[in-house]
Order: sequence, then structure tokens, then C-alpha cells
Amino acid sequence: MIFESNEKIRLNDIGKNNKLKNESILEILESVASQHSDTVGYGVLDIENTKASWVLLEWKVQVLKRPLYSEKLKVQTWGRYFQKAYTYRDFKILDEQENICVIATSKWALIDIETHGIQRLTDEMKNLYKPEEVTVFEEETLPKLTIPEEFSNSIEYTVGRKDIDLNNHMHNTYYLNLAYEALPTFVYENRPYDSFRITYKKEICLNDKITCSYTFKDNKHIIVIQTKEKNITNAIIELSK
Repeated sequence: MIFESNEKIRLNDIGKNNKLKNESILEILESVASQHSDTVGYGVLDIENTKASWVLLEWKVQVLKRPLYSEKLKVQTWGRYFQKAYTYRDFKILDEQENICVIATSKWALIDIETHGIQRLTDEMKNLYKPEEVTVFEEETLPKLTIPEEFSNSIEYTVGRKDIDLNNHMHNTYYLNLAYEALPTFVYENRPYDSFRITYKKEICLNDKITCSYTFKDNKHIIVIQTKEKNITNAIIELSK
């Protein structure tokens, strides 16, 4: 089942040259994914009954044409590759002329809100979402991101209340903002980056003291977010043109 939603680029969605920001792309995609789940009984308002909440594990996004302020967009999303412990969800963002502006894939798990363990995805759920076999990228699943051995720059940050979402963790789009803060000035000024990946490895919680470390390797800007006092890697982000 391909779910569609019409969106419009707001003032706070734009960055340089009045164009749609990467953070806003993630917010739009996540919102439309949530709308889709609302229609099948696994949305935000259903958590009290299902005792389950969708959690993002990975993103891969490619911007083909960056939309401008006030443009109207059509966002398409569909589930695919349902497994017992996780599923993939793909996206397309199209402009009013039906040009494809953005393609993206994402990996999700369903978490039991009481035990905090991964909930098994059943055939009944699969039938509700009606997954498609269409993929926006060549690979069916995302290859693993690795942690570089050396870094050239780092920053530290203490997580505040404004960073926390409904799952009592740092909201997933904020990881990208943190990654930007770790970039050297000349790299930061060259954004937006039209290709990026995020792997979420461990949740970040209120008052966690995290370190964001940066390096450039294989033509990619790589940022690793870690809670060093707990010896935990929280996320890996890759940016490229």
C-alpha cells in the first residue's frame, strides 16, 4: 500500500537560499510515516492500547532537487521487507510537476513501551500495512556503517529537556543538528549535503553528556555521537554531496 500526503514547505523548513533543509526533510518524512501508521491502528494515539511504539533504526536520504519555500509537495511512503524484528519503509517526495525531489529509505523496529524490548512483527501487522516490493535504492537493505579509528574535531553537549521526545529519548532529527555542530566551519558552510545516512545505535536520554566526533574519510563527512561516560556509541552520521 502506497500512502500519500500533501505537504507545504513552511518558513521554518528552509535554510540557505530559501531551500528545504535536511532536518525538515526528516521531519516531513517521519510525519507522513506516522500518518500512515495512524490509518492502520499503530499510530501515536494508539500507543496506549497497543503498548508499542515505532522506533527508527536507520535513514538513507538522497536529495535530487531541493524544493523552495512555499512549494507544495506530494509525499509517498510504503512499508517493505517485513521481518520478525524490523521492517523497511521507503519514501518519495515529488513537486507539483511530479518531479522526484527526494528519495529515502528507513529501517524501523516496534518497541514494547513497558518492557522496552523489540516486539515481534506479525503477519496480521503485515496485512495491515500491505508492504510493497518497490525500492527507491538499488540495495534492499542498508550496509552497516563503521566507526573511524581517528577524528579531527569534536564537541561536547549535555542533553536538555527540549531534546526529548514522546519515547523519553532525544528526538531522531536532533541527531543531525548535533552532527552539524561538530563540523569544521568550512564544511558546515558547504551544506546542505544532498546525500546522508544516519544509523541510530543506542538512545540518548535526558542529562546525558555526549561527544560528537568528526572526520573526513572516503569522500564522506563522518560524525560519531557517543556517551563516553557510559562507553556507548549512540549514532553514526555520514554526509556527502
